[in-house]
Amino acid sequence: MYATEPSTAITNELHRIAEAMDAADYDTLRSLLVHASLIDGTSGHELARGGEAAVTHFDSLVATHADGTWRTRHVTTNAIIEFDDEGASCRSTYTVFQQTDRLALQPIIAGRYHDRFADLDGAWRLVERRYFADLIGDLSDHLTITLRS
Repeated sequence: MYATEPSTAITNELHRIAEAMDAADYDTLRSLLVHASLIDGTSGHELARGGEAAVTHFDSLVATHADGTWRTRHVTTNAIIEFDDEGASCRSTYTVFQQTDRLALQPIIAGRYHDRFADLDGAWRLVERRYFADLIGDLSDHLTITLRS
């Protein structure tokens, strides 16, 4: 087995989180976000702290479809990872695509993540995520709330 470079480990963690969200895999999300604080990047309001709270947050506002998923693809790109004495910061962009019985495949939202990662017991873990929604499309089959830009 090869040791994973820190930048690759952080990028892999970004992709694991996106993969779990698309699958509505709450057990994996709970595990991946156990150390994380989720924050609205615009207001600075903390939305959830820890894996259980994160899952409760997602379950309260994201629609799960008949196939048990969110019917989305979260594409996380342009990761800029910088290391410091406290761990690492990562700025990235996301685009969420969705296709449902009612909606053709389309981008529904795009924005930015400003993340903090820490090396916890030899694994790079997300400890803070600030969400910024920059471009908002048709979220009617994705969210149970109205999101304003």
